[in-house]
Amino acid sequence: MESVVEHPTATWDAMPDGNVFYRRLQLYSIPGKLPNLNDYVIAGCRNGGPVALMRDPSKLVAIGRAGSASSRSQIQVYSPAGEGILLFSWDQGKIVRFGWTSDERLVVLNEEGTYRLYDLQGEYLQFSLGTEAAEIGIIDARIHENGLVALSGSLTLLEVKDWGGARPLTLASPGVTEPPHAWAVIPPDQNISRHVEVLLSVDNTIIAVDNLESVDQRISRGPFTRISPSPNGRLLGLLNSSGLLWVVSTDFQRSLAEFDTKTAGADGPVSQVEWCGNDAILVTWNNLALLVGPSGDTLRYLYFGAVFAVTEVDSVRVMGQDVCDLIQKVPASTLSVFRPGSTSPSAILFDAWESFTQRSSKADESIRSIRPDLAAAVNECIDAAGCEWEPFWQRKLLSAAKFGWSFLDLYNPNDFVAMGQSLRVLNAVHYYEVGMPITYLQYQLASPLHLISRLTARNLHLLALRISSFLSLKPDVVLKHWASMKIARSKAIAGDDEDQELCNLIVDKFGKLGNGEVSYADIARRAWEVGRGGLATKLLDHEPRASNQVPLLLTMKEDRLALLKAVDSGDTDLVYHVLLHLHKHLSLGDFFRLIEDGGQSLAPASKLLQVYAREQNREMLRDFYYSDDRRVESAVLALGEASRMTDQTAIITSVRAAEKFFSEDKDRSFEAKMMDENARLLAVQQQLEKDSQGNAKFFGLSVSETIRACIMNGMSNKADRVRSDFKVPDKRFWHIKLRALIALRDFEALEVFARSKRSPIGYEVFVKQLVEAGHSREAAMYVVRCDAPKRVELYVLCNDWRAAGRECKERGDKNGLEQLKRRCPNSLITRELEQLAASMK
Repeated sequence: MESVVEHPTATWDAMPDGNVFYRRLQLYSIPGKLPNLNDYVIAGCRNGGPVALMRDPSKLVAIGRAGSASSRSQIQVYSPAGEGILLFSWDQGKIVRFGWTSDERLVVLNEEGTYRLYDLQGEYLQFSLGTEAAEIGIIDARIHENGLVALSGSLTLLEVKDWGGARPLTLASPGVTEPPHAWAVIPPDQNISRHVEVLLSVDNTIIAVDNLESVDQRISRGPFTRISPSPNGRLLGLLNSSGLLWVVSTDFQRSLAEFDTKTAGADGPVSQVEWCGNDAILVTWNNLALLVGPSGDTLRYLYFGAVFAVTEVDSVRVMGQDVCDLIQKVPASTLSVFRPGSTSPSAILFDAWESFTQRSSKADESIRSIRPDLAAAVNECIDAAGCEWEPFWQRKLLSAAKFGWSFLDLYNPNDFVAMGQSLRVLNAVHYYEVGMPITYLQYQLASPLHLISRLTARNLHLLALRISSFLSLKPDVVLKHWASMKIARSKAIAGDDEDQELCNLIVDKFGKLGNGEVSYADIARRAWEVGRGGLATKLLDHEPRASNQVPLLLTMKEDRLALLKAVDSGDTDLVYHVLLHLHKHLSLGDFFRLIEDGGQSLAPASKLLQVYAREQNREMLRDFYYSDDRRVESAVLALGEASRMTDQTAIITSVRAAEKFFSEDKDRSFEAKMMDENARLLAVQQQLEKDSQGNAKFFGLSVSETIRACIMNGMSNKADRVRSDFKVPDKRFWHIKLRALIALRDFEALEVFARSKRSPIGYEVFVKQLVEAGHSREAAMYVVRCDAPKRVELYVLCNDWRAAGRECKERGDKNGLEQLKRRCPNSLITRELEQLAASMK
């Protein structure tokens, strides 16, 4: 087999100057797989992606050739290998433009501003450019990987950023009165300003438009029929109406090349002007593709029939009726190794490897000659392997690199291993049944994960899974997509047995291949979206993270289950999230009933609800207690609210409400009675304030404080009324009135009060209270009413030593008198006490 694999240089063609080489690699042979490309409008996806075809309504097609697939209302999608991927009908009016996104979704835009994003399974999302665009109409558009720019009937430019359905932005007015001859878009990621730039061919000049301004580039070589920006956005290929191809920088300051396409000898008008990487331009006609190099040199490639070219970042992909080719500049590493007569270290290393395989001693001599540059030669062979399409030459180059590093003392093999892995992956996706001719550079720029997502989009789950495993990537993305597609293709109406069977299949697959790390929530959501609620619930039972389970359960209206999962998780924030969601979306009765019927399992949720409501929404807490027949809690809540009120009538109402709640609980009769008395007292106090014309504060005082306040404000009769109404004991009343009268220094009223009847608290308290208030003289007046044995000490308390002495004399208490003499404060009183003692002999 090795003898039939042609040498890499067999595909090379040198530009006329002999210094630059380009190669045409035949990727796939596709005779008879595609319809006649002449009859179709075509859009190609970059990075080895598919092509979409729609019959060109401006061209006549023979009825015999027009099968069902060529209907003007249908769009066909083919892989570069000519394999059919998708066929769908379009029923949304005239199509203005279609193109591809970076994740291989087909964007189809109609003249009413409606656009759809189709995946490779035919599922789509639909968005609109707005009602104004629908009324005015869309006449043309340019679609790039991350957005589109539409030209409306009023000749305004509308930009859509990304593909989330956001409202379009209107760019600066180009100031034109008729549609441009040609126009193109430089995407934001290829522009220095990071904003989209639109180039319009108007009259003989180019107008550059962005979101801020419209600038006339003031050139006079137009009008241009083709405007083609390079992949990096730095250069433009402009084809004018006279057939002159002009390559210029995007700021129009540097002219790089000119070529008259009429000298190509092709029949008919130019079909396409596409870039081959960033350093050459491919101009196509029927049967011919002409590559124009940087200095205006050309290479001719002949084809049979119409061709379609797709610009790639490092090449150009050409699809004809029979073949799919890749045309690119020969990479530097490949040129270094294989260029005839090359004396580079990498070429010598490759020759040394071949000599070694033939057991020639020349191998050792060659290695010695490049010893200082051996590491660089090894790296160049590895890089050249990545640039080769044939596995045969990939293996030979890697073998040469491995041979070279065996002579190095220190060499890190990571690049070698990574290249071997990458090439195995690329060779797998190059296979015609997959049909994804992505180059090594494209693979590096897009990342392995992007490649995996493209494979899953084609339902190539087994290959995607094997590549993920080979590259040590998590299989989550593949498994989730596989499960989603499995669910989508299952019956929409299924019984519990079918749900359980499919659930078991998914769980088993996730368990074996996902290492228990794949989330079931996304799959459950997909099941819910296709009407498989039972399956969604079963899948969610296997989701270990409640934070992933709960939102979907709420969406599915599985309210009780969502709350149970949140409670079981122990995450208070998650419980609050569910409670607030349910409170917002359920009637109050249903909300409370859900919690009450939960019993002990939902007790934590009930407690958290009370904590929240107590701080944030007491009205909800009141309703919750009432619905749950929590009379005592309702009463306490009413009292708590009363304590924060300022309106007296409202406070009395709240206390009455508390009394009612307590009275409905047979074990709380005492509390109910207290609430009744409190309400009556508040009503009395409210009236007392009115009677005092607001000069005295009564409301909220205790019974004792109320009586004291009445006395202090000259309302003794009211005090007696309060005493009577609230059955205040005599002793307490006498204590209150005694202190109040002393505080008022109303000694006459105190005397009258003392004589009104026999004091139930005695008179000793009168003496002590008056002394404490600093009224010793008045206090002494009440000593005589006290018990005889206590009078001497009470007189001493009143600082009336003489009266104390007289009391001792009257009682014939000489010892008491002697003690007084020893305790008396001064000599004058001592002499008087001695005289009293002498008179007792």
